[in-house]
Amino acid sequence: MKQFTTLSLLIALVLSLGAAALAQDMVELDFMCYENGNECSVYDDLLSRFSEANPGITVAVNTVPYTTVRDQLRVQVEAGQAPDIARITDFAGMAGFYLDLRPLMADPALLEDNVPGAILAAFRDDGDMDGLYGFPDAATVTAPYVNATLFEQAGVDMPSDVMDEPSWEDWLAALDEVAGATGVQYSMAIDNKGHRFAGPAMSMGANFFDEDGNFDLEDEDGFRAFAMILKDLIDAGKSPAETWLGTGQYTGAQDYFINVEAVMYFSGSWQIGRFSADIGDAFDWLVVPNPYGPGGSTGVAGGAAIVGYAATEHPEAVAAVMEYLLQPEVYGEFSSRTLGIPGHKAVAEMGVDYPTATAAVAAALNGFASEVPKLQDQAVALNPHPLAFAYYDASNTRLAQYFAGELTLDEAMSRLQEQLDEAAANMEAGG
Repeated sequence: MKQFTTLSLLIALVLSLGAAALAQDMVELDFMCYENGNECSVYDDLLSRFSEANPGITVAVNTVPYTTVRDQLRVQVEAGQAPDIARITDFAGMAGFYLDLRPLMADPALLEDNVPGAILAAFRDDGDMDGLYGFPDAATVTAPYVNATLFEQAGVDMPSDVMDEPSWEDWLAALDEVAGATGVQYSMAIDNKGHRFAGPAMSMGANFFDEDGNFDLEDEDGFRAFAMILKDLIDAGKSPAETWLGTGQYTGAQDYFINVEAVMYFSGSWQIGRFSADIGDAFDWLVVPNPYGPGGSTGVAGGAAIVGYAATEHPEAVAAVMEYLLQPEVYGEFSSRTLGIPGHKAVAEMGVDYPTATAAVAAALNGFASEVPKLQDQAVALNPHPLAFAYYDASNTRLAQYFAGELTLDEAMSRLQEQLDEAAANMEAGG
């Protein structure tokens, strides 16, 4: 009996030591993810397959609101509590904290050759010329959505159907006519964000940057022109005031469009998945070309990106996950299932099949894709600019004050530029 007990204890000890060793070999990565549609759930599925092929690594995809990524992630990172991986939109905002994947990847060219140089550079800190830190998991483009059913009910032709280069003036006249004929409250809704505002402002002739690439907006007539257009719409009750006159923080206007309270909604390609799910066949909706102005017709390019953080305790595992997600077949499946426009050169050249897309979704994807060749250089440079988020936040606040009548347009533009100059000085000083 004593020998049996001793043997049992030895077996238990060996098993416990083996379990401890196995636990030490297991790696669990924390992936902070935000989504506009189903991006995080698709990542969860794709990465479960990664874990099946790599039994020592699991990835916990933690879905959080976008406000968490925007307002809290940097605080966590600076406090030494960074996730291993995150889905972000402010590429330059945490430069210096990202994990350099170049020495860890089996094939760095998979990243380097498939992402535009300007995007790669946005992740790098000053003086860093070749680090590889992240990649865009989707390209985005801003443009208007319209309720085609309302146009049909009103018997009004869409300007883009009857004109080669319809202007904002042409579109606003048509939207007013449709709203009046159908009893819809708002002609147009637009998200409260300087990012959405930028495309129309550029189309109206605004040049956002000086020759050195610094924000230079105070005297830009095109920016002022679209600000006046939007203020007139808000003052006339033709655009929802609540979107802009609240806290000055980001407020999406998509519900006005979904609930048939606005004829046009100006946002971007990331809304396609939500509209497919929430609108269904309630009405026909489509994407139309950006209206023309003195500066032509342009939206703004952007997108989300996946990055790893240098503070991770498992850099090799993070790099393995990133390399897996960059495989064209994996990235292509992500684009297909999330109804995304690929930001990966090889996948874009290969083409993406959208088998679950309805006719409306397929048309919208094609509509946004057709906007890409018209994008101005500054429209591509805006989102990865190191001070992009300083512009977004400051423009939200100052435009809201102008629309509320708290500031004149001259005062709003002056204070906007002061904030941008201060942000540039702080960045230069390392603050």
